Amino acid sequence: MSHLKKYSQFIKTRIGFFSLLLGLLWLKNMFAYVIDFHLGIQSLMQFIILIVNPLSVSMLLLSIGLFIKRSKVAYGTLFVIYALLTIWLFSNAVYYREFTDFITINTMLGAGQVSTGLGESAVRLFRWYDVFYILDLIVIPLLLFKKKIPIADDYPRFRQAAALSALSLLIGSGNIFLAEIDRSGLLSRQFSREYLVKYLGVNAFTLYDSYQTYQNNQIRAEASPNDLKEVQSYVKDHYAKPNDSMFGVAKGKNVVYIHLESFQQFLLDYQLTDENGVNHTVTPFLNSLYHGESTYSFDNFFHQVKAGKTSDAETLMENSLFGLNQGALFTQMGDKNTFEAAPN
Repeated sequence: MSHLKKYSQFIKTRIGFFSLLLGLLWLKNMFAYVIDFHLGIQSLMQFIILIVNPLSVSMLLLSIGLFIKRSKVAYGTLFVIYALLTIWLFSNAVYYREFTDFITINTMLGAGQVSTGLGESAVRLFRWYDVFYILDLIVIPLLLFKKKIPIADDYPRFRQAAALSALSLLIGSGNIFLAEIDRSGLLSRQFSREYLVKYLGVNAFTLYDSYQTYQNNQIRAEASPNDLKEVQSYVKDHYAKPNDSMFGVAKGKNVVYIHLESFQQFLLDYQLTDENGVNHTVTPFLNSLYHGESTYSFDNFFHQVKAGKTSDAETLMENSLFGLNQGALFTQMGDKNTFEAAPN
């Protein structure tokens, strides 16, 4: 009972209220990770990172309320920030149920298209347990109004508020450090938003996406028609004349791509000897395709992908387009461009 009484007294301070909101945000993030998001936790390190990653940005934003001297304004600021972070998390949870993806800046800018995509099924995306996300947005104001949680007049010292802000940045730095250990090049060659959320959290992902969107918009703003001249000149200098004997050989036939993830040439025609000394062909079906008279196959080529890896390979194969110098093309431009792919 003494511990409960001490905690009750602590909640009645501004830092106590700050801690309460931070703890609730952390619980909601954990709830979303387990119930709504399918992030594929595969190791103890990833589990530790998942526990840590909701804290940094939430703590940094909430700490703004600790710098405000006027108590009512400070409490109001703390709750508004808390409510916005809660609504943002809940929105991502609902959005993920429909699109298996997270909301980006470009998604918000095209909000009309998103709502059209959801259509009448939007209501069906809500679950009974969504009350866990939003119930306290009603309960906390009631507790403040009835003074069950009093608005304390104590004003934390500037050093205390600054220390909590600094601690949030330290936690964020540690989060990124652990993420880079477990997933090298996470930010430099990211190709999956799920990886970013798994390692950095929803809020940090939004900040990163905002930065990336700003950079891309700056590049587009500085682009000029003259930039195409260099491309046109390169294409002209490297023109490869089509082979007339090959033209039309697939007329009236189906064209089938065989695209394998992380498959190596040495596996074709490879024989595996078991413990009894019996040889087994590892890829009999692929061998038949590789040596078939109706198949074209190439064993001397150079990959033309960069940060996007597999997705860049798919972009190249389907659309004859190269990837980007940074990030995956589909991640950065796939949601706002129409690609004329091979099937079309």
